[in-house]
Amino acid sequence: MYRYSPITFRLFMMLLLLISSIFVSIYWLTVPMIKQNVFGLELNSNRQVLNIVYDLANRMHFSTESYVEQALDAEEQKLKAVVDLGESYIRAGLISAGETSGDQQAQWQMLYRELRKLNFEGDNYLWISDYNGRLLSHPDGKFQGQNISFHQVDDAPPALPEILRKARRDGEGFYRYKWYRLNQDDVIDKYSYVRSFPEWGIVLGAGVYADDLEKEALAHKERLLAELSQALENVKIATNGYLYIFDSNGDMIYHPNSNIHGTNFRDLLNPVTGHPIYQDLIAVSDTDEELYYKWDSPTDPGNYAYEKLSLVRHLSGFDWYISSSVYLDDLKASSVQLGQRLLAMGFFGLLAAMVAAFLFAEYLTSPIKQLSATAFKISRGQFGAKTGINRNDELGTLADSFDSMVDQLRDNIQGLNTRVAERTRELSDSNQQLLEAVSSLRLAKSELTASETRQRLILDALPAQVAYLDAQGRYVFVNREYAEMFGCYKSELVGKLTDEVMPPRMYEETLPYIRQALRGEKVMYEYSADVNGKTMVTRRTLLPFYGEQRQTVEGVLNLSIDITNERETEERLAEASKMKAVGQMSGGLAHDFNNLLTIILGNLLEAQNHPDLPLALNGNLVPAIRATRRGADLTKRLLAFSRRQPLSPGCIKPDRLIQDVIGLLSGPLPENIRIETRIDEDAAMVYVDEAQMEDALVNLALNAADSMERGGVLSFEVRPFSCDSHSDFDEPVPSGDYVLLAVKDTGSGFSEDALQKAFEPFFTTKATGAGSGLGLSMVYGFVKQSKGYIRIRNRDEAGAAIEILLPVGTASQCAVPVLEHERQQPAKVADASSLVLLVEDNPDVRTVVRHQLVEIGFTVLEAETADEADNLLLNLPELAGVVSDIVMPGEKDGYAVAQRVQERYPSAFVVLMTGYSETYSEHDGEFCLLQKPFDQAALTKAIFQT
Repeated sequence: MYRYSPITFRLFMMLLLLISSIFVSIYWLTVPMIKQNVFGLELNSNRQVLNIVYDLANRMHFSTESYVEQALDAEEQKLKAVVDLGESYIRAGLISAGETSGDQQAQWQMLYRELRKLNFEGDNYLWISDYNGRLLSHPDGKFQGQNISFHQVDDAPPALPEILRKARRDGEGFYRYKWYRLNQDDVIDKYSYVRSFPEWGIVLGAGVYADDLEKEALAHKERLLAELSQALENVKIATNGYLYIFDSNGDMIYHPNSNIHGTNFRDLLNPVTGHPIYQDLIAVSDTDEELYYKWDSPTDPGNYAYEKLSLVRHLSGFDWYISSSVYLDDLKASSVQLGQRLLAMGFFGLLAAMVAAFLFAEYLTSPIKQLSATAFKISRGQFGAKTGINRNDELGTLADSFDSMVDQLRDNIQGLNTRVAERTRELSDSNQQLLEAVSSLRLAKSELTASETRQRLILDALPAQVAYLDAQGRYVFVNREYAEMFGCYKSELVGKLTDEVMPPRMYEETLPYIRQALRGEKVMYEYSADVNGKTMVTRRTLLPFYGEQRQTVEGVLNLSIDITNERETEERLAEASKMKAVGQMSGGLAHDFNNLLTIILGNLLEAQNHPDLPLALNGNLVPAIRATRRGADLTKRLLAFSRRQPLSPGCIKPDRLIQDVIGLLSGPLPENIRIETRIDEDAAMVYVDEAQMEDALVNLALNAADSMERGGVLSFEVRPFSCDSHSDFDEPVPSGDYVLLAVKDTGSGFSEDALQKAFEPFFTTKATGAGSGLGLSMVYGFVKQSKGYIRIRNRDEAGAAIEILLPVGTASQCAVPVLEHERQQPAKVADASSLVLLVEDNPDVRTVVRHQLVEIGFTVLEAETADEADNLLLNLPELAGVVSDIVMPGEKDGYAVAQRVQERYPSAFVVLMTGYSETYSEHDGEFCLLQKPFDQAALTKAIFQT
């Protein structure tokens, strides 16, 4: 009868577990891979079919392109033949005219009339033009005999002058341009062959309409598509898979289902993504990735629960998307069937292995059970027990050895007990001595640890970087500040060499100083390093450390102090000085440039209005006048940057100004940008030019919007601001009360280079032609001219912030101004036939303005300087007004002239011309300021303003 044995059962279970694990491992490692490979083969077959069809369609496209090229070559030969025919006809006509000695001019006119009747292939014709662009022969009456050098088609530049120029240069050529279909208003691309005949001073041209060629190509393409559709009808993928073709508009060019073929399926949605299915298909085209989606089944229409895969290839020549469509279950069918068969084979193999494992376990554990029984007896003191196992294998040898071991054990137990007792007494005595030594060591270590802790706390609390290196350059001690500079803990640096800790560049630059200190010299130097993404400037002192005899340097003590803030303050002061110098240079250039533009604009306008001006020259004057006005706008921006633009400051409430700016931005800003405001209503009034302040805020807002290509949040913030002299604006800010206006965005922010150069004139991060680079420069100049401060920074969360700091308006600045109707309004009584005094130091500018005043109707008296004008005013009994420059040589300026005119002639008007204003003037709000350059209309408006 079989007796249950735990060891047999355990060995059997272990073997069973091992066999099962092997089986499961083999199954999970091989069957999924085989299924995946089978699935991959099916999917690859799908891909190969798609690629074959794609190659076939691509060859069709090449065939179409070749067809178009051949058709175009044939048309070119026809056009040359038509021009040759026209040439032959003219030469024959001229020879005939020479023989009859008739009127040659009349003969030419007869030839032109006859050639107008020459048509070929429908509405194609031959045309003739002279070198000046006049059509000598054209079948369309609208153009016959007309000069079309300036004729534009669909606002495009005139085509004929360029064709004539190239034909005269090259002799002949083919040209493509837009023209009208004969006797119609439809504009179509036309392809013409043109040949120049210098001996006659004419060119002959013949052309065809591009859409005629495109119709032939389209017909050829339709024939090829029909052939491809017939081939695709026989293509099957797996069980129910198929191929179809659509374009980027969602039009189904080919589909085996007649209900879908030829329809537009843009409204069909992908149940998985919720997007239009054609957009998802286009998105995966040529990515070598399958689109997974769910669709209905031919046997279950309307139930979009069946998984499908599609591969898409894009044929750009036809704008076709060729796609395969196959159900996922069809692709998996073969792999699932193969996996089921492998599972059945493995199950029967596992049953056979279980039987073999049980028999093997029983055979292997039978001697072990006998050894176990003998060992049990010995454990109960029966040292005479034997195993009784006689086998010629390892288990037999084990049994003999066990019996011999029991005999030796019996003999050694007594001697062992005696030796153990003696050794126990010796160990007890040694243990007592060891306990006393350990207690002494613990006390000494505790005192030493407390002393070291106090020293480390003191060194870690120092606002300096401290380190000690031995003579080999190995770190012996570092404090927390020094370790944090390298982004490490102190324990990570101690014991390492300097070249293992320092970056290669720092090590190479520091090593000479360390060697100098090891020679016994005290070394001091400055060093810049990148710490946590920021540049840290330190002043370092290296002190040699001598041994007890002070004969040998055993190490170097490093003491480093962070002086980054000091250096940044120096750099900001230097940057402010540089910007001031650039501004002064820009202002001077803008002033001289404004005078030049005044002269140019005045003379150009005078020439344009001259009655004898040829009409052809007006086309040259208009771009020049437009360019002059653009130059004026550029100088205005330079004046804003140089802080010399004329301002009309006043006290304004920042919260009202922000609301006005938001109203202006409601139109230009994209819909995906949201505006937020944080306005402290307690913010005081500021004394600035409201219009210029509004322009500056709009400029900053539009720049912020440009940085948020995908939309975001544009924020305006207004709040009181009290600062000390350490605020990090463009230059140190004196202590006091200010108002902070901030424009923030969630865009891409500024690069490090842009942060350094943002306020420099003509610096821009936009694409070429997208910006002048003067936007932030103009804002910077206006802020400095308004005695304010500005800073740019990148926000921690996202985007950038530009903050403007303006001083609070004083009581005198914010006093209620005199009402406009209470002021003198001399311009209302000005008579255009009266005497006007013109004061301008530049003779060319004075000539231009004098002519404008005379054209208005005034009698003009000129003065070159303010001093000369002052002398003239003493002898003038009457004066209608004065037009004066502000900045002139001499002791007096334009303001002095204006004040003297108001004193002597209270009813006279005063107009002050300015290229720039050096500083604020208390008289800026009293007189009419006219910015150079200006035209006669602007001068008239300034004189007769109401």
